[in-house]
Amino acid sequence: MKRSFHGGFEEVVLLVLAACREEAYGVLIWKMLQQQTSRRITISAVHAPLYRLVEKGYRSSQQGVATAERGGRRKRFFLLTALGNKALLEILAMRQQLWQAMPDGKLQLIGQ
Repeated sequence: MKRSFHGGFEEVVLLVLAACREEAYGVLIWKMLQQQTSRRITISAVHAPLYRLVEKGYRSSQQGVATAERGGRRKRFFLLTALGNKALLEILAMRQQLWQAMPDGKLQLIGQ
């Protein structure tokens, strides 16, 4: 099976999308990213990985209904696809294997 590679930020965006407890849309994802990473991120920086995730088939989207609150504009809601779910599980498995492969005491040596 061919594995797809993900950038670190793209992986975090995918994780945030999976972690959303409500319907995920751009501003919500952007706020969660800033909260989880403690970094200032522009909303436009979030769009690039979101588009790459579409190209890879890891997410889809659908338009919400227009609301007066948004001046008649509609929100675009993002959904994790089965392929995106599978990619997250592969990332988790790979990271767990690497952590488990680390020799005992290795982190103490690195931190000194």
